[in-house]
Amino acid sequence: LAFTIIFIAAISINVSAQVTTKYGDNVSTLDGIIKAFYDVVSVKKGGKVYYERDSLLHWKDVRVGGVSMNKNGRPVIGFVTLKKFHELSDPYVEKDGFDEREISRKVEKFGAVYHVWSTYESRNEPGGPVIDRGINSIELFNDGNRFWILGWFYDGERKDNPIPTEYLTH
Repeated sequence: LAFTIIFIAAISINVSAQVTTKYGDNVSTLDGIIKAFYDVVSVKKGGKVYYERDSLLHWKDVRVGGVSMNKNGRPVIGFVTLKKFHELSDPYVEKDGFDEREISRKVEKFGAVYHVWSTYESRNEPGGPVIDRGINSIELFNDGNRFWILGWFYDGERKDNPIPTEYLTH
């Protein structure tokens, strides 16, 4: 009986073990990886964004992107590697500071695949005025031990593209 109790306890500890990256980001839970997803791009003015930290959240060779409006007012998507995204965005966020936080989330799941609609607000500093809002569409995979971000893209809120109410409630 004692052996059985010890064996069950050992299995329980192993199953519930928290998986963290070398930067301390908890990737064993959906809440943990989404928190890390936002924390990794939030930086104080003059600070440094770490591509390596972000890459440890993502599946190898992931592609990411965002919607913008072209000169004719039509939506276009920029879809690039995570490394290219950092090359394009890091200088801006490091110069001005950037704080992006999730304000609402909707999750759909089937088996090991998750789709997260994550509504965000962006500021140049925590508590500062909101400079942008929108929705991140994030695809994730859970391999049984941890979550991996397979890809994401976003669209920002605009006068002609307000965030629907159902994406502003938890």
